[in-house]
Amino acid sequence: MTNASQMLDRVLVLEMVRVTEAAAIAASKMIGRGDEKAADAAAVEAMRAALNELYMDGTVVIGEGERDEAPMLYIGEKVGSAPGKGPRIDIALDPLEGTTITAKAGPNALAVLAIAEEGCLLNAPDVYMEKIAVGPGYPEGVIDLDKTATENIAAVAAAKGVKPAEIIACVLDRPRHERLIAELRAIGCGIMLIPDGDVAGVIATTDPDTTIDIYMGSGGAPEGVLAAAALRCVGGQFKGRLLFRNDDERARARKWGIEDLDKVYDLKELARGDCIFAATGVTDGSLLDGVKHLRGGRMTTESVVMRASSGTVRWVKGDHRNPG
Repeated sequence: MTNASQMLDRVLVLEMVRVTEAAAIAASKMIGRGDEKAADAAAVEAMRAALNELYMDGTVVIGEGERDEAPMLYIGEKVGSAPGKGPRIDIALDPLEGTTITAKAGPNALAVLAIAEEGCLLNAPDVYMEKIAVGPGYPEGVIDLDKTATENIAAVAAAKGVKPAEIIACVLDRPRHERLIAELRAIGCGIMLIPDGDVAGVIATTDPDTTIDIYMGSGGAPEGVLAAAALRCVGGQFKGRLLFRNDDERARARKWGIEDLDKVYDLKELARGDCIFAATGVTDGSLLDGVKHLRGGRMTTESVVMRASSGTVRWVKGDHRNPG
């Protein structure tokens, strides 16, 4: 067992919750204020401070952007209190998944974090990714990015033992998805359109209470890695393919070591080995309740933390005293 594995065993499972809690609490103070940048900045600063308290040699592989674009938690940034000494850990993070949601006080904003041993998380560039995902319980290969939406819905419906019209797909509400939405409507498929937050959308396929069967469409590649880490822990299938709008984006992908630009990634290629996924609700959503500010300076949080090697899912409710 490597030092990193021992570290994952020993402390990081619940320490990750403390990190996402810190980011969620900071962001929650900006709910409904209409300032996306301020909400994101608050979450970033809080998450960075919490990560730097942990005994590890951490590297951000999925972050807020490249160094010249992001002052903190940029791709390649070193975090942790023991650089060169502690276990080497790769970190994928989104301190505030749903900046617009938070600014408008909408549902499903999250603080999200995934960690794994060094080299186990895809260092995805900040480009779009075509994605398709289902929860656990389906035969391997039931979804395929090279098939049409109609074919994928039919395959999932057959595996579930229902008609295609009884399947509900989750899709980001974006103009780029007009053709996908029209195709799904044409076969009578139900669609849950979400304004933002596709990590929560992918994870929703694993929870029968959401009634979502499949996630389809394109969104950020970094969010695809985070969602894949979560599915690695609880089961399910995920396929992703990077989408490039220009030569600059292709060059960025090559810079981060991606040679096959047309490759279709599966779950274990995006997040390998033992990994931990944690999320804390910022605003109320289908996965988690948001931060609640109560009388007397108290706050409550709800988080989930998952681990791939054990398949363990822990739901954590926090009751916090506001030191301010």
